[in-house]
Amino acid sequence: MTADIPVEKLTPEQAVRELERLAAEIARHNALYYQKDTPEISDAAYDALFQRNQAIEAHFPELIREDSPSQLVGAAPSSAFAKVAHARPMLSLANAFDAGDVDDFVARIRRFLSLDADAPVDLVAEPKIDGLSASLRFENGRFVQGATRGDGAVGEDITANLRTIADIPDRLKGDAPAVLEVRGEVYMRKDDFLAMNETAQKRIEQGEKGEKIFANPRNAAAGSLRQLDATITAKRKLHFFAYGWGELSEPVSETQSGFLERLAGWGFATNPLWTLCRSAEELLAYHTRIGEERASLPYDIDGVVYKVDRIDLQQRLGMVSRAPRWAIAHKFPAEQAQTLLERIDIQVGRTGALTPVAILTPVNVGGVMVSRATLHNEDELNRKDVRAGDTVILQRAGDVIPQILGPVLEKRPATAKPYVFPDTCPACGSDAVRPEGEVVRRCVGGLTCPAQAVERLRHFVSRDAFDIEGLGEKSIQAFFTDGLVKSPADLFTLADRDAKSLTPLRNQKGWKETSVRNLFDAIEQRRSIALDRFIYALGIRQIGQATAKLLARHYGSLDALMQALHDARDETSDAYRDLVDIDQIGPAVATDLVAFFAEDHNRETLAALRGQIEVQPYVSTVTSDSPVTGKTVVFTGTLVRMTRDEAKARAESLGAKVAGSVSKKTDYVVIGADAGSKAKKAEELGVAMLDEDAWLALIGDTR
Repeated sequence: MTADIPVEKLTPEQAVRELERLAAEIARHNALYYQKDTPEISDAAYDALFQRNQAIEAHFPELIREDSPSQLVGAAPSSAFAKVAHARPMLSLANAFDAGDVDDFVARIRRFLSLDADAPVDLVAEPKIDGLSASLRFENGRFVQGATRGDGAVGEDITANLRTIADIPDRLKGDAPAVLEVRGEVYMRKDDFLAMNETAQKRIEQGEKGEKIFANPRNAAAGSLRQLDATITAKRKLHFFAYGWGELSEPVSETQSGFLERLAGWGFATNPLWTLCRSAEELLAYHTRIGEERASLPYDIDGVVYKVDRIDLQQRLGMVSRAPRWAIAHKFPAEQAQTLLERIDIQVGRTGALTPVAILTPVNVGGVMVSRATLHNEDELNRKDVRAGDTVILQRAGDVIPQILGPVLEKRPATAKPYVFPDTCPACGSDAVRPEGEVVRRCVGGLTCPAQAVERLRHFVSRDAFDIEGLGEKSIQAFFTDGLVKSPADLFTLADRDAKSLTPLRNQKGWKETSVRNLFDAIEQRRSIALDRFIYALGIRQIGQATAKLLARHYGSLDALMQALHDARDETSDAYRDLVDIDQIGPAVATDLVAFFAEDHNRETLAALRGQIEVQPYVSTVTSDSPVTGKTVVFTGTLVRMTRDEAKARAESLGAKVAGSVSKKTDYVVIGADAGSKAKKAEELGVAMLDEDAWLALIGDTR
């Protein structure tokens, strides 16, 4: 496992694996939080995962995945509600965790805007409400539609439920633009939450069904707002604070603070604690004051939000993937708790990694019940010396979540013994070896190990791979145990074999005629798959979604990919050099790729699979028709008319790919003052070089 290795000590290969792990784990928590309103971890724990992902990406910018959490917002909307496409994306916010992060935020704004280091920057500061984001659309002053954030681009239509909230006006006061999209947070007050849970508990004790105890006010608000029956929402005491906007038919203010005042004039509730600050020091003082008042506030907050006040500066600053550059959330510290470590289990992952997991007496940490925590690897377990029977300190923050900080030694029972890490796989009995220089012990059983085989099949059918609906963990495990599905190709022959079976699925426990038909239909619909998803589905070590897309884009077809990787076995060949020249594909990744396609069993599996499905050639999704669409651009030297960050953001918005180094595949090198080795390399390779004026003329920027 790479989870406990400090970011600065990760190798590129370890960073690839860690980013893949973080992307999958954060996506799972996004679905739990945004779609099901049943988070397993606290906000602090989630932030810690996200913070580690960002730190790795900052250290290895060439490894950023296309499915990176830093590129995404929220989660896909639930199928239980109609979908609403946001006219303007509902972005998430980057996070700050300490004074240094806030100083960096203000400094980045000054640098991006080319302001002097001591130039004041007006910022609005306001408490960050711990609730559910919502967008309200008004046309000609009347409320016509409301939606959740969803994945930032598409949300859920919850108009009927939002109409039950008294803080949301049905008709606006005064003059308002013809189209006004107001954004804010739906929340439940602490006293209303406690009263609701108390009533629910009494009804449960009286034997009434359908009652639910919520873990915290945020979950209660989200669960109430996403009821299919709006009359249930109406019985819950929900509130709404407005703080932002989406689509506007006309400008309504030159500043964020002015917009808050306009909101109040239209009849919205805004948080009365917002204030205007002019420096990082003033922001930090406000954060301290709000933190001291936090416990006495009538609603839950989990931090403070800072936003650049001038809207024209917000527009200049723009955004980076999932978050605006002009705003940040300064979070409060995490909480801790103590609980009993009942036992230590070993889990075997898809790549054979043995991971120790602490099984805990369930404990509430920051409103979330925690019953399991990873112990990462053999070294980490030995370093912390936690044992079965120990009382341990648990924290919902850190590199991995939840995190065990260590044992409470004064509470250790005399019978507690040090844990002895197994040297055999608990799933298949094969040797579990630890290669020199690695922290992970792995089962050598490979595809003969049931734990790895099942994990590989689960990965194959997962959402970002073949996405076969109805094939969950239990079904995959049962099919494997019963011998029905041992390899991916078996999935596509399952229906034919089931039709000839004396014990068809429809007669087995947990299956009915309809569910079996739905499963077979879902499998049938996946007989054609995009090349990048197919590559990702194979579960090749170090090959996540982003790398799979790079390979698909580069080679175009499965035949071309397989031929190239066959030829690349010779590391002196053009095929090998072409492989390692692909952006973000280094020798370590190339080695795993070549080894996978060279292994006899894998080639047999691929042949069987290709006999059942069709892998579609890669099709570019870029739709922009700008002069630089699909071009690779490198910026070097100091730009005068815009900062380099601003120039890169502009290029990417036009469909260009911004690279950090010059190669024969570079289309343009934009030369600023004091350009160095990149300009020389471009001249040697004959790459087109543009000064800043020529670049702006090319992209049609008249500034």
